[in-house]
Amino acid sequence: MKYGSVAIYLAVGLFAAVMPAAAQQVAVVSPATRAPEFMRVYGSSQPPYGFVAFCERMPQECVVTSPDDARYQATPQALSELDEVNRAVNHEIEPATDLEVYGVVEYWTLPKTRGDCEDYQLLKRHRLISRGWPSSSLLMTVVRDEKNEGHAVLTARTTQGDFILDNKVDVVRLWNQTPYHFVMRQSYMDPKVWVSLDPNDAATPSALSGVQSVNQGIIETTPGYR
Repeated sequence: MKYGSVAIYLAVGLFAAVMPAAAQQVAVVSPATRAPEFMRVYGSSQPPYGFVAFCERMPQECVVTSPDDARYQATPQALSELDEVNRAVNHEIEPATDLEVYGVVEYWTLPKTRGDCEDYQLLKRHRLISRGWPSSSLLMTVVRDEKNEGHAVLTARTTQGDFILDNKVDVVRLWNQTPYHFVMRQSYMDPKVWVSLDPNDAATPSALSGVQSVNQGIIETTPGYR
């Protein structure tokens, strides 16, 4: 596994005077974006097997932390927190493959000093939840990157749009301002359930070998913007 990959073997405006300086690195939607600022869900999907194993080992990280499924208010403080946590974890954790750290090809966990892409995002999710963010607003997400390789990011589901926290860059961007093809993510209704973000493939792509058949039977309202 590569540092930023998920089990693969195989313009921009800025908030300025209205928010703290740290939050000014949170990019907002521009008129020429490729899609609306809210992701659209197309159906159910299969969770990555590394995530399933993670929930079995650390069930406290895979529970609903708030019954409210409303989008999180994108206040200056909230956006500043996204920027702060994204940068802190990106600089704190050293990139390394699961094979290098744990001796196995795929292992999702909260990293201590080293980890790969999904580990970065799990730690960011953990820290934001500890700051009061609900689990319904922090969704692990699988994409294909610029090289068409699997990559994990964290989606922050807010009233301003779906922002992406990424270990490849320190700037927090709206999902439609990234170069990625979005494949699937956690459901905001249940952290253990995953949904498809690919309009051409409502089922989980077989090319992502980190995915196994785990039928959860619960999906978000689809199609629609959530």
